[in-house]
Amino acid sequence: MTLRKFAGLGALLSIVMPSLAMAADEVAAPVLNSGDTAWMLTSTALVLFMTIPGLALFYGGMVRSKNILSVMMQCFAITGLITILWFVYGYSMAFDTTGMEAGVVNFNSFVGGLSKLFLSGVTPASITGPAALFPEAVFVTFQMTFAIITPALIVGAFAERMKFSAMLIFMGVWFTLVYAPIAHMVWGGPGSLLGDWGVLDFAGGTVVHINAGVAGLVACIVLGKRKGFPTTPMAPHNLGYTLVGAAMLWVGWFGFNAGSAAAANGTAGMAMLVTQIATAAAALGWMFAEWVTHGKPSALGIASGVVAGLVAITPAAGTVGPMGALVIGLVAGVICFFCATSLKRKLGYDDSLDAFGVHGIGGIVGAILTGVFAAPALGGFGTVTDVAAQVWIQAKGVGFTVIYTAIVTFIILKVLDMVMGLRVTEEEEAVGLDLAQHNERGYNL
Repeated sequence: MTLRKFAGLGALLSIVMPSLAMAADEVAAPVLNSGDTAWMLTSTALVLFMTIPGLALFYGGMVRSKNILSVMMQCFAITGLITILWFVYGYSMAFDTTGMEAGVVNFNSFVGGLSKLFLSGVTPASITGPAALFPEAVFVTFQMTFAIITPALIVGAFAERMKFSAMLIFMGVWFTLVYAPIAHMVWGGPGSLLGDWGVLDFAGGTVVHINAGVAGLVACIVLGKRKGFPTTPMAPHNLGYTLVGAAMLWVGWFGFNAGSAAAANGTAGMAMLVTQIATAAAALGWMFAEWVTHGKPSALGIASGVVAGLVAITPAAGTVGPMGALVIGLVAGVICFFCATSLKRKLGYDDSLDAFGVHGIGGIVGAILTGVFAAPALGGFGTVTDVAAQVWIQAKGVGFTVIYTAIVTFIILKVLDMVMGLRVTEEEEAVGLDLAQHNERGYNL
């Protein structure tokens, strides 16, 4: 009797156990979330929209009419170039975690491995995210749009004087040696250099804006001033384009910041709210600072203030609350105004469209203040308990990025200048880059 009971129990277990194992596998398997996927698809489109047409119009309206096509052409060409480089090796360099270990500094703390070359392993079935909730292909494309806009921002610093061929090669090399490593060091996960330091950069204040702003400053200094600067008037030829471009950037930035939550959740909702508050505050801060200083508020000023606020809130969007966003926006708007006007005139560099004054300075302000307002004691939603310690960590991250980007960018530019020359001739600059570089006119009257 006893043996028959055991035999029956064994038979029952042989039937039940595989079913239980299968059920456990089904529970453990990551399941795609259609809501998160839809939000990330939308965010990806919004971030691409920021470069083309947003940035192309924003920058295009600020140059002289003889150079509008050259600036727009650069934005489009960069979009194509970085897309291909991201597909070939950029994604792997930025996000491959091979060889990384939390708390251990090695080669892969600075740059990712190459196991994802040509997007190896990325299939319709591969999913990723904080809880593996959306397709990896969407994450690849989302991060690609960040990689696209960062070098495109640099264009504003050397607009109206760089050869198109030199620009293309510079952007390709800069993306490889500067953008991809910095992105990996900040966002590469446990074992990444700045990530292990504890640097907070939710959506790219360091990776995108300080990176691009510092590179732009170095580029405009190496290339030298535009012919006639600062005595010859070089007023924007179409501020309507600039305002439309700024509006597109404002709307697209919700994908940039709220999309960096990588889910349709409360963090994304708060990121959207603080982005709106900080941007509005910076626009008003710049406007009133200009009003008091120059006697009248300008359309170019408020558009620049909008971008300054968007830049400054970027690193903080996932950890600060509404009051912190208000302060960050106001401070960034006022400081960026003085840096893009008074500081630039005093130091004499020709940052054509204020890439450093807005993106570099705005990114630095936002990164430092993230360390302050991410603290729950100051209305934030981060894990900061020691504000002074976090501010020091943020400052170290800023300092490292500034030094690394400046040195490598300088070397790239100097080598290219020796090999092929960076700058158009004085005659080509006088004619305008639209005709000289592309044999086209923006306006045929």
